[in-house]
Amino acid sequence: MSKNEADGPAEGDAGAVKRARTADVRAEFEASFAPFLEQILADLTARYPDYPPNAVEWFKKSMEYNCPGGKMNRGLSVIATYKHLVGNRELTADELRETQMLGWCVEWLQAFFLVADDLMDKSITRRGQPCWYKLEGVGTVAVNDSFLIESAIYKLLRLNFREKPYYTALLELLHETTYQTELGQLLDLITAPEDSCDLTKFSLKKHACIVKYKTAYYSFYLPVAMAMLMAGIEDEKTHSDALAILLEMGEFFQVQDDYLDCYGDPKVIGKIGTDIEDNKCGWLIVKALALCTPEQRVILDDNYAKHDPEAVAKVKQVYKELNMEKEYRDYEEASYARLQDLIKERAGILPIAIFTDFAAKIYKRDK
Repeated sequence: MSKNEADGPAEGDAGAVKRARTADVRAEFEASFAPFLEQILADLTARYPDYPPNAVEWFKKSMEYNCPGGKMNRGLSVIATYKHLVGNRELTADELRETQMLGWCVEWLQAFFLVADDLMDKSITRRGQPCWYKLEGVGTVAVNDSFLIESAIYKLLRLNFREKPYYTALLELLHETTYQTELGQLLDLITAPEDSCDLTKFSLKKHACIVKYKTAYYSFYLPVAMAMLMAGIEDEKTHSDALAILLEMGEFFQVQDDYLDCYGDPKVIGKIGTDIEDNKCGWLIVKALALCTPEQRVILDDNYAKHDPEAVAKVKQVYKELNMEKEYRDYEEASYARLQDLIKERAGILPIAIFTDFAAKIYKRDK
C-alpha cells in the first residue's frame, strides 16, 4: 500500500469528524434559541403581569418566525471566534452559553434589519418562506415587530451580562453597529429610490460605501468584536486591524450576494431576487455601467428598475452580452487573493484562523 493510500482514509476521517463537530455546534446553537426567548418572555410576563397573553404570543410568534433559520454564520462566528481566542480548548458551560447568547444577539439584529428591509423593498420571500409582513394579519404591524426584535437583544444582555466588565462596551458596540447599518440603509434608499431611476447616481465607489455601512460592519466586524470583548481584548489597534480585514471581507460577501440575486437558484438562496426591479445599486449594474456601450446604456436606462418581466429580461440580456458571470468570477478570484494578503498583513496577535475560517464559509458560496 502506498503512503498516499494509507493516509487517505485518515484525512477523510478527520474531515468527517470536523464536519460532525460543526454540525453539533450548529445544532446546539439552534437549540439554545428557545430557552433564551423563553427567558425574555418570562421576564415580560413577570415584570408586566397585566400585559395581554395574546400580545405576548404575537411577540413570540414573530421571534420564532423571523430569527431562526438561514445560514446563521454571523451568530456561529461569535462562538468560533471566541474558541480561537482561547486556544481552541473546550468551552466551559458558561462560556458556551454566553457565546451562544451573543451569537443570537447578532442573529436578532439581522432579523430586525431584514423584517424592516423586506417591507421597504416589498420583497416576497425570505429564507424560503413568505416575508413576515406578507402573512395574513401582519402587514405594517411588521414595523413594530422589527422594533421588538431589536429590543429583545438588549433585554437578553441586561438579564445575563449586566455584571460583566465588558457590558458597557457591548452596548456601545451594538448601538454603533446599528447606527452604521441604518446609515447604510439610508444611503441605499436615497441612491436608488423605488419611484425613480437615475443610473448616473450609481458608481463602484457609491456601491462600496453602501456595502461598508449596510452590511460589513454588522455581518463581519460585529461577531468578531463581540468575541474579542468577551475574551478581554479591547485595545484599539487590534480592533482596528480586525476591522480592516473584516470590512474587506464584507465587501467581498456583498458582491457575491448581488451576483446571487441575479444568478442564484431561488430554491437554494431562499428568496426570489428582485434587485433589478427594486432599482438596487448593486455590483452587477455598476460594473455593467462601467463596461457597456452607448447602445447598451440606453437599454439599461430604459429598463432598469421596472417591475416588468420583459424589462428585467432586457437588463439580463445586457449582462449576458457583457459576460458579467465571467466578470464576477474574475472579481471573486482577485478579491479573495487580496483578502488573504490583508489577513497576513494585519491579523497581528489574533489567530489567523478567525479570518480564514470566515473566508472559507463565503468563498464560492451558492447561497
